[in-house]
Amino acid sequence: MTDTQNHTKLRPLARLLMLAAAFGCLAAPALAQDAKPEVGKAAEAAPQYLPKPASKAMSIRIGAKTLNYTATVGALPIKDDKGKIQAEIVYTAYTLDGADKTRRPVTFAFNGGPGAASVYLHLGVMGPKRIPFGNDGEAPSDPALLSDNPETWLEFTDLVFIDPVGTGFSRSYVSLEETKRQFWGPQQDIVYLSRIVADWLLKNERMAAPKFIAGESYGGYRTPRLANQLQSVEGVGISGLVIISPLLDRATLSDNEISPVTAVSRLPSMAAAHLERTGKGPVTKAMLAEAEAYARGEYMVDLMRGPKDAAAKVRLASKVSALTGLDPKLVAQLNGRIDLSTYTRELYRDQQRIASRYDTAVTSFDPYPNSFNRRAGDPTLDVIVAPTTSAAVDFMTRQLGWKAEGPYYALSGIVGRNWVYGPAEQIEAVSDLRKVIALDSDMQVLVAHGFTDTQTPYFASELILDQIPVMGDPNRVRLTVYPGGHMYYSRDDSRRAFLADVKKVYGVR
Repeated sequence: MTDTQNHTKLRPLARLLMLAAAFGCLAAPALAQDAKPEVGKAAEAAPQYLPKPASKAMSIRIGAKTLNYTATVGALPIKDDKGKIQAEIVYTAYTLDGADKTRRPVTFAFNGGPGAASVYLHLGVMGPKRIPFGNDGEAPSDPALLSDNPETWLEFTDLVFIDPVGTGFSRSYVSLEETKRQFWGPQQDIVYLSRIVADWLLKNERMAAPKFIAGESYGGYRTPRLANQLQSVEGVGISGLVIISPLLDRATLSDNEISPVTAVSRLPSMAAAHLERTGKGPVTKAMLAEAEAYARGEYMVDLMRGPKDAAAKVRLASKVSALTGLDPKLVAQLNGRIDLSTYTRELYRDQQRIASRYDTAVTSFDPYPNSFNRRAGDPTLDVIVAPTTSAAVDFMTRQLGWKAEGPYYALSGIVGRNWVYGPAEQIEAVSDLRKVIALDSDMQVLVAHGFTDTQTPYFASELILDQIPVMGDPNRVRLTVYPGGHMYYSRDDSRRAFLADVKKVYGVR
């Protein structure tokens, strides 16, 4: 048992909110689900286990090619040493009919939170069915109708979407405290999810197949850690990683009033947001060269001079204001460090709208425009919960005929509030990333971000990857950035460009 697993006492609320916000796990719509039963209540009565797997033959046409595939939804158990079921983990799998099980790649996909189901990667970018979400102007009441996804990864890999304990229909059959001890923490999360991956491979006779992992947000943090655990403990080699909008190291976005790294990490994304807002998009990396150079150099130096240096304060106010479009007086008042709550409120204050920290191009009306403090949720997360939940539940229960009962959590505040974090400085996945690429010179890694994501900004990953030594081919660990935010794949052009880069990881031409 690790120290992290033994830490079952909740941290103070302020600490939880700080860590949770960094990984994008706590949001207003998730907290609104409190009326649903708490995880662990099932332990008080005889468990109602999830149904047996349900499958359906389906097809999709991509260009001139028709893919015939089987869609399956089911659950894998987690048992204690006496064989008693502790939890069931729901998966949705897509396998190409007639393919060689030893040669056809299989990809395991995880979303983030912690507390998010895999629905966002599943129905947003990777799966053979898709529902639009994450764009400006969409509403919770929009039709939750799935359509064929011409950019599905099923063209070159089988897909397995996994919902961790407390997300989707996945559930625990032990008490809340025992659930936290066994499942809800950075280390135990990796241990049991790695076991689930190995169990699925064994059950489906895919141990000899090439294996890949894709993860978004906290799922991006999971990805290299899962690869390391699978290789070193479960004996499962991983061929490639696709790491989407991750926070690889909590230290790059800590609320530290001394370190300039957080402010430096976010500034280029704020500059990208200003370019888009003023009609100069779509943003490219070349357009942000000035912002990046300033962030790495003069900005960092002047932040470290501190507010007592009057000349530095003047320089910060002038330059940061020019890059972000914010009022120079406000920038001076904040000493050049722009917190996200202020930033997303001020960006569209003249229109009485608020911006999403996940994509600054997505806005909503400010319900309390005269309030001194921001009193609204996030315009991205608040909107996507309803359509994604409805689409996922309809697909699993009606279209595939898997008759699960009980609540479905696309984004669970229950998990987020009860997650047992270790020390903030230990919440990083860079060490695991270094280890897996050092051991396997053939492993391909793609780290992908959206320009206007200020929650997990691309520049944080760039600063980290720049510190990792070249091991073999310098192009096998790549960073790509696309127009859009945390879910940049919601934009058609970005999704297509992302697909082209993903195919390189799989060696597809």
